[in-house]
Amino acid sequence: MEHAWLGSHVEPDVVVEVRAGRISAVRTSVPTPPPGAVVLRGLTLPGLANAHSHAFHRALRGTVQVGSGTFWTWRETMYGVAERLTPDTYFRLARAVYAEMALAGITAVGEFHYLHHAPGGARYNDPNAMGEALIAAAREAGIRLTLLDTAYVAAGFGESPNRHQLRFSDGDTEAWAARATDLADRASGPGGAVRAPGGSPLVPGGSVRGPDEAADVLVGAAVHSVRAVPAAQLATVAEWARERAVPLHVHLSEQTAENEACLAAHGRTPTRLLADHGVLGPDTTGVHNTHLTDEDIALLGGSGTGTCMCPTTERDLADGIGPAPRLQSAGSPLSLGSDSHAVIDLFEEARAMELDERLRTRTRGHWTAAALLRAASHSGHTALGRPDAGTLERGALADLTTIALDSVRTAGTIPRLGAETAVFAATAADVRHVVVGGRPLVRDGRHTQVPDVPRALAEAIGALRDSS
Repeated sequence: MEHAWLGSHVEPDVVVEVRAGRISAVRTSVPTPPPGAVVLRGLTLPGLANAHSHAFHRALRGTVQVGSGTFWTWRETMYGVAERLTPDTYFRLARAVYAEMALAGITAVGEFHYLHHAPGGARYNDPNAMGEALIAAAREAGIRLTLLDTAYVAAGFGESPNRHQLRFSDGDTEAWAARATDLADRASGPGGAVRAPGGSPLVPGGSVRGPDEAADVLVGAAVHSVRAVPAAQLATVAEWARERAVPLHVHLSEQTAENEACLAAHGRTPTRLLADHGVLGPDTTGVHNTHLTDEDIALLGGSGTGTCMCPTTERDLADGIGPAPRLQSAGSPLSLGSDSHAVIDLFEEARAMELDERLRTRTRGHWTAAALLRAASHSGHTALGRPDAGTLERGALADLTTIALDSVRTAGTIPRLGAETAVFAATAADVRHVVVGGRPLVRDGRHTQVPDVPRALAEAIGALRDSS
């Protein structure tokens, strides 16, 4: 590697040795690459982790930027896209979206998956057809997937699902748990043999994965929100995740209207409600955590519950700026996600978290560049159930991202300030190479498994428009 960020500083002339998909050694001050080495020109970082994704929202890009409105009017447009998806079209869209993520340096994604059934709530012959489509898509695109199977059984406090939400709902969390268990068992079974719609088990190259490769997919759990899961059913989801030692995520206090409705229904904030029903803890991540009280921040930090900030979506939807510095100071680890995919660029998410805070406080330097890169890498992987990823050190998963230091955005910068260059100057367009498990996934800016990602995106999104 020409230059590598080793967590605290940048070193030139670094050799990373890989064995069985993991880093077996890191050697510095090696000016001449060993025979047979693959040279990565630029700055190499740990692979990035996108801790919060709704893959189908990618089809909204551009169309929801017309006119004005709120989160709630945006949601109606989102429902329209959700109505048109089938297992086949979702596979094709997600494959293209995950390939776009790979081109942006993302080696693992947390998919917050609640689009379970057919429109109107009818079950597919395979009740997990939509989840299997996502798993097959991630495997074809070559990135690691934590599928956060999401419980979504109500429209609001005491309200049944509306016609759009029927395809999200299993009826109650006991039925959700039974379906999620089946998906988790199949995804982690011998070969991890999950089938793409209408086909045989899909993996890069078309061959069935061996048991050692099944770990590229982890099935976790999610509570969509306190408005979508009745309080009496929250513990079912939390216990399912804890019994399996898998991540648990939840949309939390993204909107003030949700807070007000929760206070009216339960006399407490969403954070307090989650705490009272055993949802918070070090394996749990709250997504957004935007509109919080002092007590909420203390509950989240004191329990070690993580915070996934999604600044490009939060600003796109006019949600507000969450209290990320206070949450981190209280003990809540920070990760980053692209959520609705207004853009897919973890460098922009990291940059936005700092710059939003500068606008709010009119002071600079709330996080170092190194801290922001850790949020985009190791902390994100940990939130997705892979604490052994996101660092360049012996024993870690050999997932790497290399950015150019000679683009129009990065040229002329000082290599030893590579972390600052990555966060405050680079974009996803500067990613040149991506390695997952020691195998090249992106080489010289081209995806090795999805030959034409823009075309794949255009065709998948166009098919949805044609079906409207």
